[in-house]
Amino acid sequence: MVSRVRVWLNRTYAENVFFMDQLRRNPCGRAVEIHATHGDPDSPILAAADTAALEPEGLSPAAYVEYALDQCARHSIDVFVPVLHQSTVVAHREEFAAVGTALLAPPAEAVHTFHDKVTAYEAVQKLGIPVPPWWRVRTEGELVEAVDELEADGYKACFKPASGAGGVGFRIITRTPFSLMHLNGFPSPYVPLDMVVEALRDADEPVDWLVMPRLEEPEVSVDCLTGPDGRVRMAVGRTKNGRRRGFSLNPAWIDPARHLAESFGLHYLTNIQFRMLGDEPVLMDVNTRPAGGLHQLALCGVNAPWAAVRLALGEEPGDLVPPFLAPDYTVVSGPRAIRPVSLPQQRTDLPAHAAAPEHEPVVRTQPTQPAPAPASDSALTV
Repeated sequence: MVSRVRVWLNRTYAENVFFMDQLRRNPCGRAVEIHATHGDPDSPILAAADTAALEPEGLSPAAYVEYALDQCARHSIDVFVPVLHQSTVVAHREEFAAVGTALLAPPAEAVHTFHDKVTAYEAVQKLGIPVPPWWRVRTEGELVEAVDELEADGYKACFKPASGAGGVGFRIITRTPFSLMHLNGFPSPYVPLDMVVEALRDADEPVDWLVMPRLEEPEVSVDCLTGPDGRVRMAVGRTKNGRRRGFSLNPAWIDPARHLAESFGLHYLTNIQFRMLGDEPVLMDVNTRPAGGLHQLALCGVNAPWAAVRLALGEEPGDLVPPFLAPDYTVVSGPRAIRPVSLPQQRTDLPAHAAAPEHEPVVRTQPTQPAPAPASDSALTV
């Protein structure tokens, strides 16, 4: 058994400071040291780690793999949780194993399937799991045709990139002409159809969008932990309805999530999201990485990050069944420490003419203390 575990999180969501907290507070009492890399020197991820480094910019996916292998060897990483360039990294799993590093991520085939939402929906439909109606759109004509069909069926149309994470690029189509209404209050996800059509008409290259009906709440994110043997150890739903959050073990969400995780080999931590199309739950998205809100399961007495690390190390954590479901809650923003200086060249221990290398490791002798309780993920971004 490894007495000390070294875990690396590369350029990841700021919410994963809570992932780090849970690793350090693991119920086995094991010593965990965390290495973090990021492109933003002010990311709280870097401040929360025991050792940290700025990632070099402009690396191709292949070059990033070489950089990652060097990081793993140099820092004696036991478990690597890749987010940036995940699909390329996992294709080199054996090379990481050769330097003593286990990848906490699904196999390359599973990552590839769910990287593209159209490919994912087509694959999921074959399992009999409901998905919303969708159109792949690359031109203005295809967009208008898709919106017309959705509106004829009584739905509001929305679009998002066919590949991507989170809500980046998500917009809701409206026929209301652009006016001061769109400039009042906070920015809105609603965009007038005529402006989108004009933007497509003037674009230098085609887009790659998925157009579908706007799905209704509740949104249910099922956090799954699946072993490399294909057996699901954990499947817990986190519900969201406006500000109200909660937890669910309702089979309407849990059963299809488990079926997906087992059928596609979604090993380790994944997040499977559902919303409502009328009265029917339908799949919205599958994320082949730990969710930003995963730490909220701690409210139910579950430490999913540590169980996942144990699986990656070849240990058996057993089934993670919440001993209780916590009451409904909401999330609020809160402060989190960052590094004392913003940029390497601002270090006061260097002469003014001696700039530190862009990716020089920053060794922390006293790691940031974890927060006393899970905090909000609402104010922390990648």
